[in-house]
Parts: sequence; structure tokens; C-alpha cells
Amino acid sequence: MELRAFFERAIRASFHDLAIGNDPASPYLADLLTRFARSENLCPRGTTIPRLETVVDMLLEAGSAWDGAYFHPEHEVAVSQHIGDFTLFMTGIFRERVERTASVGYYVGQGKRAYHFVSEHGRATSGTGAAAAAPLFRRLADQFEGYAGALDYARRVHFLDHPSHPFFKLSFG
Repeated sequence: MELRAFFERAIRASFHDLAIGNDPASPYLADLLTRFARSENLCPRGTTIPRLETVVDMLLEAGSAWDGAYFHPEHEVAVSQHIGDFTLFMTGIFRERVERTASVGYYVGQGKRAYHFVSEHGRATSGTGAAAAAPLFRRLADQFEGYAGALDYARRVHFLDHPSHPFFKLSFG
């Protein structure tokens, strides 16, 4: 809980500094940072690929929902949400690595597309938590670059002076 509170304060302070204000995505971003502070959450195990380490791996995993005799749409939605989260996290927290090893435009495009898919699925699924979350995912899709910039700002301004910065241990060669 302490780590979640740290991220929540950092996101809130960053949004204040950037004149974003009280944005409804800030709790989600704090949760995302808390979740990805554990590296096994960043690259989870897949059903078709042992470990989902790249955006391409994740896209293949999302497509696997259509393979075989049973269609698993919720798996496609979950993997799509992870694609959005992963690309937002990487373009915000590890932007230099994404610039070095991949196209930022590719990550942004895939992240926006994934969040848009999750939003549309939620919108079409009435009476569930997915329907209630649809506006948040639409916001994440529409303002992806702004949120990535806010995460980058938070990292540069509010994380690095923290003695137990949780992302120092992650290495993306």
C-alpha cells in the first residue's frame, strides 16, 4: 500500500505541475505503476507464448482468443488492456529505451488501438464493470501521448529523488 500511495502522490503532483488537474485517469495510472513495479507483471506468461515480452508477442496472444474450438473474448480484452498498459508504461517510464529499440509511434499506435478496443468492448457489454470502465479506457486511448508525457515527467521530477525508486531494478538492455 505504501508504494501505491507514493505513486498516487507522484501522479497527483505531476498532474498539478502540468496543469492537468484532477483527472479521472490518475488512480488508474497509480495502479498501473504499482502493478508494474513487479517485473513479472510487466511480461506475464501467455497461453500460446511462454512469456509475453514484446508488443508483437502480446498481439499474437490476443489473436489466440480466436484459435481453436472455443472463442475466449475476455482473454482478448485482458491482453488488449495489457498491451495498452505496457505501451503506456514503456513510453512514459522507459521512453529512452523505446526510442532506442523500437518506434515510439508504433508503441503509441498499438497502445491507443488496444485501449480503444477495450473501451468499445466495455461500451458494448452492458451491465458489467467493463461498461463502467469504458469511458476511462476511451480517455486513455484519446489522451495516450499526454499520459505518457505525464508519466515521463513524474519519473524525471518525482521518482528519481526517492531513495527506494522501484524502477531502478528493472533493466531493459
